[in-house]
Amino acid sequence: MSDSTPVRIGIVGVGNIGGALARHFVAAGHEVAVANSRGPETLVDLVAELGERAHAATVAEALRFGEVDVVSIPLGRIGELPADGVAGKVVIDTNNYYPGRDGQIAALDDDSTTSSELLAVQLPGARIVKAFNAIYASWLAERGLPAGDPARLAIPISGDDAEAKRIVAALIDEIGFDAVDAGTLAVGGRKHQPDTPPYGAEAGAAELRGLLGL
Repeated sequence: MSDSTPVRIGIVGVGNIGGALARHFVAAGHEVAVANSRGPETLVDLVAELGERAHAATVAEALRFGEVDVVSIPLGRIGELPADGVAGKVVIDTNNYYPGRDGQIAALDDDSTTSSELLAVQLPGARIVKAFNAIYASWLAERGLPAGDPARLAIPISGDDAEAKRIVAALIDEIGFDAVDAGTLAVGGRKHQPDTPPYGAEAGAAELRGLLGL
């Protein structure tokens, strides 16, 4: 369990990545609200597994609950997210653009923006940090290790708010990984999206910095 002050975390989307994060965060002592598009009643089993620090909520309730929010839904559905109550909050974006799933998005196809910048447009005022998008879900679930372990994996993060990135980096450290700051959403985010060297890389912090060109 973490010795740090518990944080309220809202998680929207509890598939492989969101579910792994929910388990890690409650184990670290944080309070978690989980939500999906099908409603709180479909999350009874997950909440029972997570225990007393977790509860099910609607998407809007989870976003309002969290001091830090996690958005882990298909990119094609971010337009359904309510913007109320997220201004000023740290919002972790775990998503990637997969045209076969999300449909073609012209602004991403021509590289005029990034998926995380699209989320920032949907959630005005939120402090978006891209993270957990470049690691396999099974590694995230199973391969957390103590700080200093030579086998510890690193996770790239990007964002435009330095304090928000520090908050996310601290959470990443708590759950057994090293965070490597790749830069802004526009510059850094492009460095660890699909089809880049860091995407899916089994790398520690030093090697990841090299893959990111830092």
